[in-house]
Amino acid sequence: MKSNIQWFPGHMAKAIRQFEENIGLVDIVFELVDARIPYTSINPEIKRISIDKPRLMILTKADLADPNLTNKWISYFKSQGIDAIAIDSKVNGARKKIESAAKEILKNKLLLKNEKGVERKSIKAICVGVPNVGKSTLLNQLVNKRSAPVGNRPGVTKGQQWLTSNGRLELLDTPGILWPKFQSQEIAEKLAVTGAIREKSYHSDDVALFALDFFKNKYPDEVIKRYHLTSADLDLNNPNLLLKITEKIGMRDDYDRASDRIINDIRKGKLGRYTLDEPNELIKE
Repeated sequence: MKSNIQWFPGHMAKAIRQFEENIGLVDIVFELVDARIPYTSINPEIKRISIDKPRLMILTKADLADPNLTNKWISYFKSQGIDAIAIDSKVNGARKKIESAAKEILKNKLLLKNEKGVERKSIKAICVGVPNVGKSTLLNQLVNKRSAPVGNRPGVTKGQQWLTSNGRLELLDTPGILWPKFQSQEIAEKLAVTGAIREKSYHSDDVALFALDFFKNKYPDEVIKRYHLTSADLDLNNPNLLLKITEKIGMRDDYDRASDRIINDIRKGKLGRYTLDEPNELIKE
């Protein structure tokens, strides 16, 4: 029987309150979503709090996502009236792309301020997103130094701090935040696969089984190549496929360790570039 995945520690409730208190200090909200789960990683609390503020949706980790689906998601968001860009936080060029997008979104507001004689050299933005979305990595690139703590695990950033990017952007960093209750366990599983939920909050075999079901249907060749399987192996039910992979990677019957290996392989891109969300699924709903 599957366990129920849920993770909403006290510091996230505090971060949401701080976000509400500080939203009035900024010109724009930079909402970071994981390009591998661009819809799932939209935090409804962020949307609720920033409803009256201009918002730029930044799809991070685009280098790990399916490029075709990333383009479709950008088009989808724009069709919903949401400005969106995709970036690889580890590659130079993100700063100019984000600055340009923010100036375009705020051009009327900035023009009005100039007409009133209020000269603003910088744009104030708050950066928010789910845990492990790549926010700290991006901020370090924007300010060109290691100002925000970076780690490949959820919950690294614990407080809020202001950072400056070349005098053009003033950035308020915030901890990664989830929301009190997930709408479905599929959402929780997608967040777990991509590393937004602390490992102690779920059973790795449940998440690995979910991931295998997705990959064998959407990216079967990658599963076959990575674990030296045959096409016939993918006809196995998911538990037996997990056992088969456990055997293939030399872990005998230790499917817990094998589950951890599969999850880590997926996160590191060893099964190729992938996206768990599809815009077409929203249309069907």
